[in-house]
Amino acid sequence: MMLAWGLLLAAILLEVAATICLRVAALGGSKWWYAAVVSGYIVSFGLLSLTLRTGFPLGVAYGIWAATGVALTALAGRVLFSERLTRTTMAGIGLIIVGVLLVELGSQA
Repeated sequence: MMLAWGLLLAAILLEVAATICLRVAALGGSKWWYAAVVSGYIVSFGLLSLTLRTGFPLGVAYGIWAATGVALTALAGRVLFSERLTRTTMAGIGLIIVGVLLVELGSQA
């Protein structure tokens, strides 16, 4: 099970990195940033697929991957691009965390 969690963590981090690269490319960075975007997403999906091959439940894996990616991307936007994090945004991130926990707990029931 540790392998599955490690693969999932790597998939999340690559998805977030690819999204950050997309922002850099959109801000006028070199077109090579788009290669990083595509590569990051492809490898991320590959790692997510490997996570599922370990027997990790689809709903749990995808829920954690997507929700954690959204939360980390919002936080990265704040740190790297000085994007605003409003109270509403922070509440949304909190709800994402609670939602992921509920999905995980529900899968164990």
